[in-house]
Amino acid sequence: MEKKILGVDYGMARTGLACSDELGMYAHGIGNIKSYVPERAADEIVKKAEELGVSLIVIGKPVNMDGSCGEKAQSAMALGAMISERTTIPVELYDERCTTVLAHKYLRESGLKTKNHRDVVDSLAAQIILQDFMDRQKVQNNKEKKD
Repeated sequence: MEKKILGVDYGMARTGLACSDELGMYAHGIGNIKSYVPERAADEIVKKAEELGVSLIVIGKPVNMDGSCGEKAQSAMALGAMISERTTIPVELYDERCTTVLAHKYLRESGLKTKNHRDVVDSLAAQIILQDFMDRQKVQNNKEKKD
């Protein structure tokens, strides 16, 4: 049986979290943490990962559209390194271009007023990152089985 995965959408003010089911099929948002201090965010992410018993932490890496790594991608990589220093749970960075934009789009289409997006957008972005990661893993695993 697969283990749960924790998805992370890191932000300087709030960090969204999502968790998979035990089969690694569905991601669901599990809220946000306040993260003005990166070290504290890393501590809280590790604590949540250990509480949930996850086998992997996936952090969204906001790569620029041209494929380069800007300041936000560097921050995500630094967070990943801090988390790795604090736990034996493997950490993977995952290209998450446009997930926050997509999360805002979903929330607008759902009818939620824009002023209310802040409370849920980061967790939804983490959910999108994690779901995309798991879907790509399934495609890759299926491709390897065929080869």
